[in-house]
Amino acid sequence: MRKTGFPKDEIRYSRGFKVQVVREVERGEMSVSAVGRKYNIGGTSTVMRWVRKLGSGRYGKVIRVEKADEIDELSRLRKELRRVKEALADAHVELALEKGYLEVACEELGQGVEVFKKKRDGRRRTRR
Repeated sequence: MRKTGFPKDEIRYSRGFKVQVVREVERGEMSVSAVGRKYNIGGTSTVMRWVRKLGSGRYGKVIRVEKADEIDELSRLRKELRRVKEALADAHVELALEKGYLEVACEELGQGVEVFKKKRDGRRRTRR
């Protein structure tokens, strides 16, 4: 059953209000969730999105910590991907060359490529 009624009111916050909220978070006065509750800001990530967009960049940064073998793994996989891409490109070039050779050979024989590719359809197969 479908409910009828009015949609929720859409709340728009001014840039000045957003900057004030971000300053409170960056000063360490309150946490992101506490500021959201204080000002009754809906959405769990709204304040954090404001901090990332309008903040100085000191709060809310994502720092990735990797072990040495994880860094080596990433570079090894990138090198392997590069080698595979090069091998695929070489295979494409070889295929194009073979198609070209086939066309030239068929021209010299006076046959079409499709005729040359077909199996011997005209011959009868005998059972043994």
